[in-house]
Amino acid sequence: MSRDMDILVSIIEDDATIREGYQYLIGSTDGFKVVSSYRSFEEASRRISNDYPDVLLLDVELPGISGIDSIPKLKKILPDTYILILTVYEDEEKIFRALGNGASGYLTKNTPPEKIIDAIREVMNGGGPMSAHIARMVIASFKRNDNTPLTRRETELLEHIASGKSRKRIAEELFIDLETVKSHIKNIYHKLDVHSKADAIKLAKDNKYI
Repeated sequence: MSRDMDILVSIIEDDATIREGYQYLIGSTDGFKVVSSYRSFEEASRRISNDYPDVLLLDVELPGISGIDSIPKLKKILPDTYILILTVYEDEEKIFRALGNGASGYLTKNTPPEKIIDAIREVMNGGGPMSAHIARMVIASFKRNDNTPLTRRETELLEHIASGKSRKRIAEELFIDLETVKSHIKNIYHKLDVHSKADAIKLAKDNKYI
């Protein structure tokens, strides 16, 4: 691939070490060129329209406007650019908001470097790359009963409980405190009219709530 046929990539990531790692990974791969990198949407919004990237790697947790909230604004500035989320966050609410706002793919930051390169190529070919467990969550959501009394967050939390995770680990993985987890569990039990974890899981699975 000649230099003028390179896939042009911009990056918005506030962690300098991670940002520079992406720049090196992509910039040293044949057929790719990093045209710009920014630490926030606000910084990018002033100049990114002149970068003409084919693909934008976007973090979720940014100073100022979050990555997810910035997607519609970026789509207005760069209507032909594919936006690929690359984040530590794996909770359903963020995934569906990002995809609903116009992201073309969703990867977690533990994705191997070669998979990130593959994902950029895939999105350029019209694909919707996702980390495997993210894709499973999306597919599972389509199989669920729409008449569930549980919110999306409660459903996600109950799935974590059903997989055998402790309350402490759930709190850590969802970036919420332990009291919030306990509050969600209390609401789940109340809505399902059950009094134990086993009953909540059984009822939810029987009714395809999870």
